[in-house]
Amino acid sequence: MNMNAPYTVNDLREAILAGKLGPKPDILPVTGSSSIYQTTQFPSSRIKYHNYYLLLRVEGYFGACSHTADQLNMEAAAQFSGLSLDTVIRDERLPVQIAAMDAYLGVVYPHLNQSNQVFDIPAGTPIHKAKLRDALIANMADIQAFHKVALIGVVNPLVEAIQQRGGICLPCDLQLKETQSGEVVEKDMDKVLDHADSVICTAMTLGNGTFDRILERVRERQIPLILYAQTGSAVVAQFMSKGVTALIAEPFPFTQFSAGASQLYGYTSRQEKKDVNEY
Repeated sequence: MNMNAPYTVNDLREAILAGKLGPKPDILPVTGSSSIYQTTQFPSSRIKYHNYYLLLRVEGYFGACSHTADQLNMEAAAQFSGLSLDTVIRDERLPVQIAAMDAYLGVVYPHLNQSNQVFDIPAGTPIHKAKLRDALIANMADIQAFHKVALIGVVNPLVEAIQQRGGICLPCDLQLKETQSGEVVEKDMDKVLDHADSVICTAMTLGNGTFDRILERVRERQIPLILYAQTGSAVVAQFMSKGVTALIAEPFPFTQFSAGASQLYGYTSRQEKKDVNEY
């Protein structure tokens, strides 16, 4: 393995701070910082999602991290605008680190230049756009009939997409007790990782600190790992072929915040490594 290649999230953080992946982050200022609290509940659904985001604007990119209410308060965003990314990456709070790392990598390694494919999600209702997006994720996962698919971070349209392709969904989530169709949701991700033939997870696992454990288990078991990322999408891209098999990256503005057309970026482990932008 390349000595500069990240093996854990903290490895990646240290490499960024040392300037091993591009310019040192002290030359990049945070010009805007936002906290967003948003809820989603689809028609006929019993489940209401409560979503908290930290967004850091650096040049033309928004670094993003989803977090829980107890990890970061809504006033935290006031602390970061005007600071250098170096300072923000060194913050002790994990969601702040992830959003700042995402901002750095999104500027230095733009999705448009790095990804294999750009997917256009047409304008539409929230449920229409969610179903199209989750179908893309399921297609990227290449689900086989009767394969057990661990879904870490339950999104109900994605549960449906897995089942429609003949897969057996093993749902896991820290917040939900059951899926919309009534399947029990496991809280212990090791239990689903032990039995899965492949894994689909959201990049919210970056913000709660479980991403490294998932990487460790899929490397041990040599099974595919497919990521859907609003949180830290440029961070996850650095782990392609290092545990991550495929990635659907959805940088801000996310589909749930826009009724218009959206662009998502697809990565696979077969892509060639591309050079960093020059500064």
